[in-house]
Amino acid sequence: MPDYCGDLAKGVIDLDEEASSAAMRGIIASLDTASPDELTEGVRRLLPAVQQVSIGNGGQAAQVAAGLIEAGADPFVLLDVLVERVTDGLEHAVRFPVLAEKDGAAFEAPGTQEEADALIERAARAAAQAGIGREEGLLITESFFTVDDWIPSLLLPLQQKRVRQALPGRERLAAAAEAMSDHADAAPWLFGLLRVIDDEPFLVIHRPTGRAYRLTISGVGDNFQLHTLLAATLIGDPAQGLIEGDRPAPAWIAAATDGPDLQPAGGVRGQFELFGADGERIWGEGRPADIPVLDGHRVVVLDRPSYARSWNTGRVYPLMHPEITLDRVLPAAEATAWLGRITDPSD
Repeated sequence: MPDYCGDLAKGVIDLDEEASSAAMRGIIASLDTASPDELTEGVRRLLPAVQQVSIGNGGQAAQVAAGLIEAGADPFVLLDVLVERVTDGLEHAVRFPVLAEKDGAAFEAPGTQEEADALIERAARAAAQAGIGREEGLLITESFFTVDDWIPSLLLPLQQKRVRQALPGRERLAAAAEAMSDHADAAPWLFGLLRVIDDEPFLVIHRPTGRAYRLTISGVGDNFQLHTLLAATLIGDPAQGLIEGDRPAPAWIAAATDGPDLQPAGGVRGQFELFGADGERIWGEGRPADIPVLDGHRVVVLDRPSYARSWNTGRVYPLMHPEITLDRVLPAAEATAWLGRITDPSD
């Protein structure tokens, strides 16, 4: 495995398509039997290519590195380099639409060398009209059409909590991913992962009973998933301070945690209506990071559902395993005090 990765790095740097293809076949053939140490050394051998090659030629090496990380390689060997390359690529790419306006016609990704040569010339003319150098204009154009190939190299490792917690340059990367979300298919998925919160204290109040709970939550991709996990955690024996009701079906819980079937038959049904402490509805399409904080806690108010609601997917990031811990059931007096501080949506 490491030797094949070294061959791939050399082939990518030398722009040797035949050598790169042979190395790829070797990597694929040896992937299932490679040990974690071999996988990590393979990633290390890919480092020169990921660092050196242009953004237009390095996407394959970056994606191979991500595949090795998924198989068990140490994600930190390449993390800093990948973050820098992807961030830089996104920041250049987002400048392309303004550059393209100077040309006055639509740009399409080239499918042949002839089309690539024509694109280069058009980009160079547009750069001159925009008052920037030819090389910079070409880098902007190349980034726009190829940065999407690099983004998967971060989508896989960022589904690991330890990687999210150690991620360098998070705010800069998130801003760049958000800015490119309308232009690069993978950018919204990257931005979503960068908004994932970990080890966050949540205060959950069940309005019909006045009961309240303190939880710690990590690795939840959207509020549909959060809804299912809260129901699975808090619906139970009222004698233990939990909420009476029907817990989510096992297939729904599996889809929201670590089960292989992300879309259970018949979809996932909700048990509550979710509101923030400000009385605003918490929409399923949103993220836990959007939920307002009150005194150091993200507050979720569970209410009776006003209508039946369901959704298809249990979790949006298949390899990201959520953590949700019920730390304590609040005493009645403390729960009542919290209930008195939240806004009723009917007010």
